[in-house]
Amino acid sequence: MRNEAQILDRALSLHNMGDIAGAAKLYERIIKKNPHNLQAVHFLGVAEAASGNLARAKLLMKQSLEVASTNVDFIENYAAVLHRAGEHDELVHLCRHALPFAPASLALLHAGAAGHLALGQFQEAVELLTRLIKHHPHHFPAHVMLGSALAKSRHHDQALASYHRALELQPRFAEAHLDIGTIHFANRRHGEALAAYDRAIAIRPDLVDAWVGRGNALLDLGRIEEATAAYDQAVALRPQLASAWCGKGNALLRSGRQHDAVIAFDNAIAAEPGFAEAWVGRGTAALFLGRHDDASASFDRAIACNPQLAGAWLGKGQVSYQQKRYEEALAAWEKAIVLNPDQAEIAAACLRIKMHLCDWTDFETGCETVRSAVRNSRLVSPLMLVAVPSTPIEQLQCARSWVTHHHSGTGRLPGRNERRDQGRIRLAYLSADFHQHATSHLIAGVLEHHDREVFEVTAISIGPDDGSEMRRRVVSAFDRFIDAKPLGDAEIADMIHRLEIDILVDLKGFTQDARTGVFARRPAPLQVNYLGFPGTMGAEFIDYIVADRHVIPEGEAEAYQEKIVWMPESYQPNDRNRAIAEEVGPRAVHGLPEDAFVFCCFNDNYKITPEAFSAWMRILGAVEGSVLWLFEDNSAAAGNLRAAAARRGIDPRRLVFAGRLPPDVHLARQRCADLFLDTLPYGAHTTASDALWACLPVLTCRGQTFAGRVGVSLLNAIRLPELVTETPEAYERLAIELAHDRQRLAALRAKLAVNRLRTPLYDTTEYTRQLETAYAAIMRRYRAGLPPDHIRLPGETSCP
Repeated sequence: MRNEAQILDRALSLHNMGDIAGAAKLYERIIKKNPHNLQAVHFLGVAEAASGNLARAKLLMKQSLEVASTNVDFIENYAAVLHRAGEHDELVHLCRHALPFAPASLALLHAGAAGHLALGQFQEAVELLTRLIKHHPHHFPAHVMLGSALAKSRHHDQALASYHRALELQPRFAEAHLDIGTIHFANRRHGEALAAYDRAIAIRPDLVDAWVGRGNALLDLGRIEEATAAYDQAVALRPQLASAWCGKGNALLRSGRQHDAVIAFDNAIAAEPGFAEAWVGRGTAALFLGRHDDASASFDRAIACNPQLAGAWLGKGQVSYQQKRYEEALAAWEKAIVLNPDQAEIAAACLRIKMHLCDWTDFETGCETVRSAVRNSRLVSPLMLVAVPSTPIEQLQCARSWVTHHHSGTGRLPGRNERRDQGRIRLAYLSADFHQHATSHLIAGVLEHHDREVFEVTAISIGPDDGSEMRRRVVSAFDRFIDAKPLGDAEIADMIHRLEIDILVDLKGFTQDARTGVFARRPAPLQVNYLGFPGTMGAEFIDYIVADRHVIPEGEAEAYQEKIVWMPESYQPNDRNRAIAEEVGPRAVHGLPEDAFVFCCFNDNYKITPEAFSAWMRILGAVEGSVLWLFEDNSAAAGNLRAAAARRGIDPRRLVFAGRLPPDVHLARQRCADLFLDTLPYGAHTTASDALWACLPVLTCRGQTFAGRVGVSLLNAIRLPELVTETPEAYERLAIELAHDRQRLAALRAKLAVNRLRTPLYDTTEYTRQLETAYAAIMRRYRAGLPPDHIRLPGETSCP
């Protein structure tokens, strides 16, 4: 026995000195002679664990505990092995068994807490760590682990307190600063998050997760170039780090560099094939590039990797939305809302989809939810808000929140060293719509009529080439046409800056495929919001908005971030040379009764609200045999509108739906209608110009915002103010009166036919001169060193 004890002492001595192999041999020697020597059996298990043989270690240590079940040292060592082996259930059970007779054991409290954390049992982990700290208040790792447990259970303030106590004990523990940054980032305190990540990096420049966190914070602050540099540093430290490549992909997306973003996301996926966020990013990039099938497949992979990821369902809905598969889009976005109820932007998108479908279930509640979100400075797409009842001030607040979130940290290009006071004014239009699109139909004539002795006119095209005649016409209308679609925002801005463009005009605003990031870099000294978006951009980097006194009365100027250029007539350009097909065919060709009064509205379906539709049904009810001719964007909307008519006591067959036709044929068929009925709060814009050009009278009601007043602007410019009403009741009344008084309507139609080519609305040449006068005026102020101010052009007509 004495010899055995001496050998055990020698083995333990070797073990303590780090000679694990030597100690193990002695333990084996003892066990061979005495298999019941519990210490030799147990510490041989400890030695096996140190050598990485966890399975045998567990077997030996479990054997020792079968006899010495209350030996705290044995239990602590076994707990450590279970922790290393990832046997968390058994670890938790072991610690629960042992703690009653070793309540202050640091090792058991720590191991038990670690096991609970691994199992997602955060409250249990917090309880054990709180006990540990009570007995061992200076045990630094316990404070760190407690911070982690509290953070994971979303007790963020308490978690921060724990991390700060840990840093009092060990101020240069970089990982604690990293975790503090992660908590701040989760709570959208991006400035504090960035400071914490920077402290972590100052202590440990090779802490790659801190570089990724820094990139994430910078990206959310809109400091895209700095974010990209942070991700690049993370990639340099660990080239196969998926989160770094994913972050870089998101930064490239925000920069408009979709092709490069796809490569970054592919690198992330190669490093971690199950990384759902990278698949979402890849899908988003593919969607921007118009690769819908690729985008859809990527979002499906993301969902397969993580069905609870709201962003994946959001992306899946975006693909369906762009393909006009509205019901699929709604299902996907409603799933995203369930997963992330706090996303006001997604809730607004769901409302927009239901508007496309003319599904007005809980419409008023949905509208109020969106407006409430805006009033509370939550993110909602400004394009969404203009389509629902809202005020100019709410639209300003919405736009400001959007721009602040997406562009507040965007770096600006240096200003010019000197002003160009000589030579032609360098004017550039930026748009994604230089093809067969409503914007080109409106502005093509203006582009052709610009005075080339005064202006040098450049196109910055960020959209597709559809090969259409309109594309060819627009390209030939410019002095310089630049296809910038493949370029990122920074590259486009640099190019504009090098070209020394004086006035950069945004024809997109917040509409689809906008590149607001270009303007945020301030590549031109004067930047103008024009035509594409019916409202304020809410951005200090947009100097002017082109309007008229109908769409923006002087008393509402404070609701616009921009200074206002008030055109003397309608702000909206029109092309006097638009072709109208000769043959339209009888009404029957279009599904219309020959002898009925035909009310018409070819606005997109999402502009039809339940209030507007109810007014139309009352009008139909008052005009016997009349029909309502509507544009059919999707069959579901047509079905819902027919059902809504029936609920209002109108035969659904009195609704007739029109599909898409080539522009000249579409214009011609409007001759089959008697009266165009406008919508609110988002009225007819190009569709009203189309109707008036085809000599179809348009009846409108003055709305509360820019988007609801364009009809008023057009009718005054064509000198038909008698078709403008001021209240919904007057609108209904006049529609009914005109339907019953064919002679009065015929007189209006005859007046329209005469005025069409005699009044300002379709005088493209004079409109262009007025617009150029506005450009020259804002340029004079700039050259004189004066800040932007409202521009009132001479020759304005009086307006009600």
